Amino acid sequence: MKISSAAKAFVAALAAGAATAVTAVQDQVVTSGETVTIVLAVLGALGITYAVPNRPRSDA
Repeated sequence: MKISSAAKAFVAALAAGAATAVTAVQDQVVTSGETVTIVLAVLGALGITYAVPNRPRSDA
């Protein structure tokens, strides 16, 4: 099964954003600093995951 780099990056960004958001809402208040952290987590995961290529399949 081949997964494109864009799909892989989207899933990583979704996971990073969700994990950060869950942590941010533990006190039922999301501050502006927490919002910035969520956005940076999504953008960081999106960019880094998209930039790293998938490992090539081995013949063995």
